Amino acid sequence: MPIQFDVDPTVAQLVASTAEFVREVVVPAERECGGSVHDAPEALRETLQKAARDAGVFAPHVPERWGGHGLDLRGQAAVFEAAGYSLLGPLALNCAAPDEGNMHLLEKVATEEQKQAYLRPLAAGEIRSCFAMTEPAPGAGADPRSLRTTATRVPGGWRLDGHKWFITGAHGAGFAIVMARTSGGPGDPGGATMFLVDAGTPGMRLVRNIETLDESLFAGHAEIVFENCVVGEGQVLGEVDHGFEGAQVRLAPARLTHCMRWLGAARRAQDVALERAGSRMAFGSALGDLGMVQQMLADSEIDIEASRALILRTAWELDTASPAAAQLSSVSKTFVAEAVNRVVDRAVQICGALGISAADAPLARLYREVRPFRIYDGPSETHRFAIARRAVRPYRQARAGAVEGR
Repeated sequence: MPIQFDVDPTVAQLVASTAEFVREVVVPAERECGGSVHDAPEALRETLQKAARDAGVFAPHVPERWGGHGLDLRGQAAVFEAAGYSLLGPLALNCAAPDEGNMHLLEKVATEEQKQAYLRPLAAGEIRSCFAMTEPAPGAGADPRSLRTTATRVPGGWRLDGHKWFITGAHGAGFAIVMARTSGGPGDPGGATMFLVDAGTPGMRLVRNIETLDESLFAGHAEIVFENCVVGEGQVLGEVDHGFEGAQVRLAPARLTHCMRWLGAARRAQDVALERAGSRMAFGSALGDLGMVQQMLADSEIDIEASRALILRTAWELDTASPAAAQLSSVSKTFVAEAVNRVVDRAVQICGALGISAADAPLARLYREVRPFRIYDGPSETHRFAIARRAVRPYRQARAGAVEGR
C-alpha cells in the first residue's frame, strides 16, 4: 500500500487556521510569560483554550464523539507541528503532554464508565491529568521493568504504596494514571497494572515540584508518594498484570506526537535564523552569503525535512497498525529529538548574542526546552538499544533455525 503524505483539504485548512491562531494569539502570550508555565495560573490555560475553541482549532486529536476533530496521526502531524511553533501552542489546543497521550490511552483502554468520568472532562479541557510511572533510582525509569511501586489487593479494591518522581503536570491534575506492580518484583517483564487515582485520594501526597531546565510544560514536574492509598476495583485501567502492554498503546504514539510538536519549535528557530542571516551584515555581506552560515542553514533544512518525512512515515505505520510501527517509533524519537537539538543549536550560533538574549528572541527559550527532549519518553541510548535489538532479531532467528536444521 503506497504511503500518502498529502493531507485532505479539511486538514490543510485546520493547519492554516492553527498557524494563524498560534501567530496572532499564542506567541504574544508566550512572550508575556517568557515561556515559563511551571507555576502559571490555571486562568492562563483556560484563556488560551477558550481562544482555541473560538478559533475552531481546539482538540485536533480528540475523536468527534468527545468534541474534537478526530484526526488520525498523519493529520495530527501537520497540525501539531503548527501548534508547536509556540511553546504554548499545544497547551492552547489541549494537545500537550501528558494530557494528549492520556486521552489516547483512555479512548483505547478505558471502560465506558471510565471514559465518561475521565476522558470526557479531560478532552474538554475541564481538568488536567498526569501519568505516574517514573520512580527515583533504583525504580522505573528508562527501564520500566524496574518498577517498585506496589498495588496490593484489599477488600473492595487495591492499596498503592510507592514513590514517583518527575511526574509531568501532577500539580493541580484532576487525576493520575499510576503504574504499580501487582505481581512479581523489580526486573520482571510483566506484573504491572494501571490505576486511575483521583486527586485528593487519601494516601496520595505531592512532595514537591522539581526545578528543571525546561519550563514550558504546564505545572512542571512533581515528586509524589503513595502511602496506603486505597482505590476501588473500578479504578483499574485495562487488565490486571498487563499494565506494560496497556501502556504501549500510549507510549508509541506519544513518542511520535512529541516529535510533531518539537518539530514546530525547530521550524521557528530556523525561521529566526533565516531572518537574521538575510538581514545581518558582517564582513561586507549578509550572513546568509557566508559559506559557513550557509552550511548551517542548509543542514537545518535537511534535518527539518528528514524529520517531517520520518514522522509521516511512522504516523502511516501506526495508523495502519503495521508491525513496523514500534521500530519506526523508536527511530523517529531518536532522530527527531537529536535533529531538533541540532537545528536550535545552529540557530543560536548564527544569531550570536541575539540567540542567547531571552528577552529579544525566542531562541534562548527554545534551547532550554529542547534539550530534555533527548531524555523524555526514553533517552536516545535506550531507543538505540531497542532499534539494534529489533534489527538483528531476524538474523539471529535465521541462524538459530539453520543450527536446528543441521
